[in-house]
Amino acid sequence: MTAEPPIVIEHREHVWYLLYQAAQLEHMIMCQYLFAEFSLKSDGLTADQQAAVDRWRQELHGIAVQEMLHLALVANLMSAIGAAPTFNRPNFPQSCGPFPPSIQMRLLPFGEAALTHFLFLERPEGMERVDAAGFIACDPPPEPVVAGEIFPRAQEFATVGHLYRGIRDGLTALAARVGEEQVFCGSPAAQATAELFRWPEMVAVTDLKSACAAIDEIIEQGEGAQGDWREAHYGRFLKVWEEYTALRAADPGFEPAHPALGAFTRQPFDVREPQPLIGDPGTMVLAELCNLAYEAILWLLTRFFTHTDESEEELGVLVGAAIAMMAGVLRPLGTELARRPAGPAHPGRTAGPAFEMYYVMDNVVPWRAAAWTVLTERLHQIVGRCAPHAAGDPVIAAAADRAKAVADAVDACGARYR
Repeated sequence: MTAEPPIVIEHREHVWYLLYQAAQLEHMIMCQYLFAEFSLKSDGLTADQQAAVDRWRQELHGIAVQEMLHLALVANLMSAIGAAPTFNRPNFPQSCGPFPPSIQMRLLPFGEAALTHFLFLERPEGMERVDAAGFIACDPPPEPVVAGEIFPRAQEFATVGHLYRGIRDGLTALAARVGEEQVFCGSPAAQATAELFRWPEMVAVTDLKSACAAIDEIIEQGEGAQGDWREAHYGRFLKVWEEYTALRAADPGFEPAHPALGAFTRQPFDVREPQPLIGDPGTMVLAELCNLAYEAILWLLTRFFTHTDESEEELGVLVGAAIAMMAGVLRPLGTELARRPAGPAHPGRTAGPAFEMYYVMDNVVPWRAAAWTVLTERLHQIVGRCAPHAAGDPVIAAAADRAKAVADAVDACGARYR
């Protein structure tokens, strides 16, 4: 068993940097799981095959939801130490970027490659696994941070759990050195709670004990507590992989997913290598709507986690709007997108949600009235973009109805400030 190299944390900015990395990591892992979920077929299979695919869809969705929880817990940790939570991240694919060279991100349809990649990402401490074909580390690991470095920078971590153990140990040492009150200087009112998110596992972080509880929740759901990974993400993916392998052995022609491609509406601004672009006009419409819904969810969550003087009712509206956009708009549009042709340049391939980041997403202004005006405007723009296509496309029509309900709810809540 290979020992994990120590992660060095000497001051707040070291923690801040690592939590920012953790937020990007959780965000991109969640998107990979959603892409695989959306790619799964709903017809054209035998009854037994379809039953298995439906189980895998639910499993992927459940794990993706837990990754969303992890992202929210990281946001709580950031807020607790005085760092503004962010939902910005780089575009896919990421081979040599914000993470150590062994941790790479790519959108893959459900299948052997995707499952191999997911098992690699979720592997427990000390477990040796090889990533899927094509995931090749291209840079040497960063040099270890040494005592006395004032500016934070990338550090090597072998697994997701390794990163969080380093953050937990660093926070513990930092609190012992300067005091918990100094470390956890954020306002308790800024914390996401179990009541607001209706997640029993949500931990409001206000001190070292609650910070360690939040980190342990992430580690246990991902790789398992004390090496018991059977009910953790790793064990759940392994069970899916075993079932998938058995069904493929029984029927080598079994294809449970559409050949989805993480195709973009335009070349991403932060990826140097040319990326596949959507060439079908109807698919392009759907992809843009999907990206708008995704962007709106991020803006709603950003306002929640960096709110100022919103009431409990208003915070509930923000959370409810984000969940409704995810379930009622992004999920059906993303699922349908994985069934639409990517275009003539990609014969035989369907599209899929690339979760495009069109620019570096930063926070909106802190003033409540202006922030809610911006949110309401963007939500109504989504409804307006759906309108010309709703009559001829039942998926877009249903998404438009859900988006309008969300926009009206946010508009009604924000109208009191205008």
